[in-house]
Amino acid sequence: MNAVQQKYAVVFPEYYFGQIFEAQQQPGTVAYSLETQLTLLQETVKEMARNGCKKVVIVNGHGGNNHLLPLFAQAQMASPRDYVVYVFGLPKLNVPGRPAVKTQNDQHAGETETSQMLIARPDLVHMDRADQESGADLKRQSLPDNVYTGIWWYARFPNHYSGEGAAANKELGAFDQKEWSRQIAAALKAIKADQESLKLQNQFFEDSQHPLDTKQ
Repeated sequence: MNAVQQKYAVVFPEYYFGQIFEAQQQPGTVAYSLETQLTLLQETVKEMARNGCKKVVIVNGHGGNNHLLPLFAQAQMASPRDYVVYVFGLPKLNVPGRPAVKTQNDQHAGETETSQMLIARPDLVHMDRADQESGADLKRQSLPDNVYTGIWWYARFPNHYSGEGAAANKELGAFDQKEWSRQIAAALKAIKADQESLKLQNQFFEDSQHPLDTKQ
């Protein structure tokens, strides 16, 4: 909401139906099938477009969607449509002026995310419990960096906790939330000014009907 105060946009209600297979061992996890996730997201953006939103921006807030959302955006090329889907990924927060992060391992519910929650939803943060579980990297796989397997997260962080939440502080959280909003607002400005993507998309769908006419 802070971002659209800087650059106006229609905000769809929070969307919770993302990729979370890697946390199914944790109580309370609701992991919809991949087919359901993609179908529901497609139906949602289709209905948004039918109601006049011809530029649909999906703002990612979860690392588990880092592969899902680009795949979804790429899948828009499967058939013609009169709208464009844009994906805004997780922000790049390592920018000048950012308070120092004290911990090296800092991913899920670690120093950064807990700091952000101290600003966004302080009522949900219980700092007195922050050191009750270990967020250490167990390093239970030995594979090259360019080899991917879906079990990687469980192999490293079976508690679904990565880092040290006890190191969180409001100064870091406030900086990150402000910078995140600034980056979203900048993306909205560029997307609102974009006049090429839909033209190129329409040209692509036309060209794809006559692939043998494409110059080689």
